This record gives sequence, structure tokens and C-alpha cells, in this order.
Amino acid sequence: MPALAIAALFLAAGCSSPPPQATDHTTGRASAKARDADTSTTPDSSRAVAAAPAGAATAAAHPGSGAGARAAHSTTLSVRSYDSKTRRAVISPKKAPSSSPSPGADPTPDPAAVGDVIASAPAPGAPHGLLARVTEVLGETREGTEVQTEPAALDSVLGDSTAKGAVPVDPAAFDVDKLLPDVSVSWSKTGDVHVGPEGAAVPLGSLRLDVKAEVPTTAGTPVSAKASVSGYVQVAPQVDFRYGGEGAGASPASAYLGVSGDWTSGWSLKGRAAASTGTPVRIPFAKLHADPVLQVGPVPVVVNLDLTCYFQISGDGSVTVDVAQDVKGGFKAGGTFGPAQGWTPVSSSDMTSTPVRTSLTTAGNVKAALGAEASVGLYGAVGVVADLAPYIRGEASAGFPAATATWAVYGGVDLTGTLRLQLSVFGTPVLRRDVPLGALHREWKLAGRP
Repeated sequence: MPALAIAALFLAAGCSSPPPQATDHTTGRASAKARDADTSTTPDSSRAVAAAPAGAATAAAHPGSGAGARAAHSTTLSVRSYDSKTRRAVISPKKAPSSSPSPGADPTPDPAAVGDVIASAPAPGAPHGLLARVTEVLGETREGTEVQTEPAALDSVLGDSTAKGAVPVDPAAFDVDKLLPDVSVSWSKTGDVHVGPEGAAVPLGSLRLDVKAEVPTTAGTPVSAKASVSGYVQVAPQVDFRYGGEGAGASPASAYLGVSGDWTSGWSLKGRAAASTGTPVRIPFAKLHADPVLQVGPVPVVVNLDLTCYFQISGDGSVTVDVAQDVKGGFKAGGTFGPAQGWTPVSSSDMTSTPVRTSLTTAGNVKAALGAEASVGLYGAVGVVADLAPYIRGEASAGFPAATATWAVYGGVDLTGTLRLQLSVFGTPVLRRDVPLGALHREWKLAGRP
């Protein structure tokens, strides 16, 4: 039952729409002077990718002549509120804290105009960020200008620029919902800041989860054979992002979003575990969520990560085990786009394990996994669902005399998942159907007797 794998995380979501024609509205048209003052990066430039600072500025792209919108630039506009049901937002100018405007920002910000695309970090009513195009200016409120919006795509704010980078996810950014009593969370970061019982020992940038729990047994199992699981996983994930600029037609030349990182873990399984229904029993023990914001040039790109950590047991309940192992490895998972092949999955892992102890008695079989079901999206729309399940499997056969009995313990990993229809958030064509990631299966022998 190797480690909880926070892997297989990648792509994202949303539905793109062709930009509407800009329309004059008395209360919504930015002045030509303000638009001409745009100091954003010009097309064909390369944008840096980094972790966004706290309070990341909103970016805006104004409609331009020709096939696409002008490249986005930082702005002092901010999203004061958003209603996801009506897709109405209230946007207001927010004066910079200093007397001088920030680089690339509108020096004299006006309310958003029809056709403008707004990219915002998490805001009231939009906890997963907002990427939207203004379709109508509705009027003024106490908080600012109310506008009607529709979903937009990243190519409308990134245009013909390129971007590539990998950004670590701050372990303190995860919200954790513990589903079982004996679950603890630890992490550490620079500045000698740490949380949890193991925080002081956790490497910088790593997130650790420890769990202890009873697992199902068959009816009539003696108390001495009751099953239990305990273990931990230590993970330092990072988000990988790439955007290749405009290609042929309306699609980007390339795109990639994924998660990679390293993990270390230790775990043990004791007793006589079983799944009485004949199918695996899955028991979630924690749910985690984070909305890391990538700063891609002036644009805040919000990545949504959701993880449900679980252990899963299957077996006939007749074999008693006492096994433990340490696991180390790395992972990479994501989706990549190219005009010729469309969206294709990318996944790999080099997980290896070392048995600490292995013992099986009587004949039977058991399989236990400690893994994570994950979803990854952009701006609140899920694009990928993936399930990575490192496991341990034991089997034993009866012999007569007993010395002729055989047994074996194996470690392994299963990876399954699906690319969802909403991957068009990059501005790529909409998938006609969900695309399976394909099944990744690896297994290796830990110990046994022929």
C-alpha cells in the first residue's frame, strides 16, 4: 500500500467563445487615450511564468483590429463581486497604493468596455478565479460598474506571446478537510515556518499527511487478526505551464498544463483485510483543495487542484499480513496540445520501494492501495480527472506439508483518468468526447517464497 500519490494532475477547463464585436456604450467605453497607453508586451514576446504575488493585479485585454484581441496588460480594475449563475460581475477601478502606476497598467483606468476580456485571481463570488469577456455594460452601482459576461479563453489574453515555466505549490495554500479522526497534516516553508506534528522535520516546500485507520475484515475474524493501516506521504508538487502562441487558424501553436514533483512515504498493513462484497472497498480519509495563481506575464492564471486521498482494500479475508515498506519517487502528469494530434496525455513515474518487513500466513490474497483521486482545472472548470493508486498485493497458496506453501508480496501502481470536454479553456478546439488517459500499470516483486 505505497504512498499517497498526489500526481496525475493536469489540464483544465472552460468553454471558449468567439469574441463579440465591440459596441459603443456610454457607460462602458474606455477612452482611446487609455487604450493607446497600453504598455503591455508586444506579440511574439516571451512571458515569464512565476508564482503570483499576494493581491495579484487583474489583467485586461481590449478588442483589437484583425483576427485577435490585443495582448493583455495589468490594470487597476478589480472584480468586486461575481454571480456565477447570472455571470454578472461588478468591476471598479482600484487606485494603486503608490502615486506611480505599476508597470504595464492603465494610467487612467476606465470601466471595462464591451469586448474586453478580464483575467482575475480569486475574488468575491469567484473563488477559483475569473476569465470572462464583457458582453454588456449594465450600469453603475455603489460598488462599481455592473457588467454581463461570458466565458473566455486564455488565447484571448495571451495572444501570440509564448510562456513556459514550473512553479512550486505552497503547501500552506492547501485547505484540508479531514474525513477520519487519525489524520494529521504537516508542512514547512522558508522563514522557519512549520505546521503539524512532523512540521519541523518536513523538507521545505513539502506537504505531509499521516493516517491511521481500521480496515474491513470478514465476519467472525478473531480480534487478533483485525486489520489496520498506518502511513504517511510527503509531497512537494509543482505546476508546469506552457503556452505556444497563436498557430494556424484560431488555436494556439501548443499548450501544456501538468503537475510534477517528488514524494517520500512509509506505510504498513497488518491483519486480515477483506472486501466482503467482492469489490474493492474505498475509504476516503482527506480532501484537499488549492487555487495556486500563476503569473504569466501580466496575466493571473488560476489553477484549481482537488484531491481526495483514500485507502482501498480488496481480498478474500483469509490471508493475514504484516507488511511495511518505504517508497520514494517522482511523477509527472499532464496534457499537451499540438495542432496535428490535438490533446494527448503525458504521464510518468519512477516510483521504487524498499520492503521493511513482509509476512503472509495461510492461503489467500489481498490488495491494498493508498492513493488519490484528483481533478485539475483552470478558473473553476474541471478539465482532467485522474486516479493514481500505488498499492501492495499479497498472495499465498496452501501446501502439504506446510514447508511447500508458496507466497509473494508485490508493489505496484495503477493510473487511470479522463481528459474532459472543457479543455478548450486554452482556446483549442472543443473535444467531441471525453478522452481516456489510458491505463498505466506497473508491478514489482518485493519478497516471496517460490
